[in-house]
Amino acid sequence: MSETRNIDAQTLADRYVAVWHETDEHRRRDAIAALWVPDGQHYVGERAARGYEALEARIRGSHEKTSGMTATGSALSRMPGCCVTSSPFYWEMLPADSETVLATGLEILTVDAEGRILVDYQFVPARP
Repeated sequence: MSETRNIDAQTLADRYVAVWHETDEHRRRDAIAALWVPDGQHYVGERAARGYEALEARIRGSHEKTSGMTATGSALSRMPGCCVTSSPFYWEMLPADSETVLATGLEILTVDAEGRILVDYQFVPARP
């Protein structure tokens, strides 16, 4: 059984949110590869994405719909498992020029011992 590396939950949440804001397609692909395992999964409602290409399409589509918005993430306590860690966090989406919250969500990320996302469950809407 491998030992889970000490993963800072807020850093993981910040990196996750940054991927969803990256506008440069090459940097976004690199960030996805650095954050998810090659067959990483993302679920929201009935939609699912698996692997880098599907994750890129999902993130690009979301970015196109929410252009001009900003999001912030607030990490919650981690729940250690045998060789994976669950790292949940809430996020809020706001217009870049306003304090008005337009959307909220809850992410539950299951990560490997290196801190890369295995499975990402997104729940929208959510409130802390």
